[in-house]
Amino acid sequence: MRRFIITGAPGAGKTAIVRQLELDGFSVVEEAATDVIAAARDRGTMEPWSDPSFVDAIAHLQRDRQIRASYQPDDVQFHDRSAVCTAALAVYLGYALSPFLVNELERVKTNAVYEQRVFLVRNLGFVTPTDARRISFEDTVRFEQIHEETYRRFGFELVCVERGSVAERVAIIKAAVR
Repeated sequence: MRRFIITGAPGAGKTAIVRQLELDGFSVVEEAATDVIAAARDRGTMEPWSDPSFVDAIAHLQRDRQIRASYQPDDVQFHDRSAVCTAALAVYLGYALSPFLVNELERVKTNAVYEQRVFLVRNLGFVTPTDARRISFEDTVRFEQIHEETYRRFGFELVCVERGSVAERVAIIKAAVR
């Protein structure tokens, strides 16, 4: 199975791209941070990212989803983010990488869990705040740069998916996967 990561800053359009890939018949694995945020809020923690354990909660859920998805029979699978994204998040939030996250990054690298080509979805020039996405456009630009640096540091090749319609962006990804 070939597993491709789709990454980028919050609000760049990753979810819309992943949804379209799923509608086009590809296997997809959901991103974890939004679900971790929702679960924390259900427990009364309104800003879970203010605690370093937030990063590990995301990494655990990502790992579990990736492992479960590895049993699917598909030839190609798209992952909405990965542990490398979580490392970028830790850097962005000013947290040290936890032992769990370091081990997860090593597992991903050693086992070649993902293809070396990663799709970096560039920002749209604006960001629309949501309940889980409370970030300014300026901060998304900084976060995008941290993602890019982090993926390159871990030896991944970035395929930039520039601004465009969902259909145009999906076409770029499909062409690169063929």
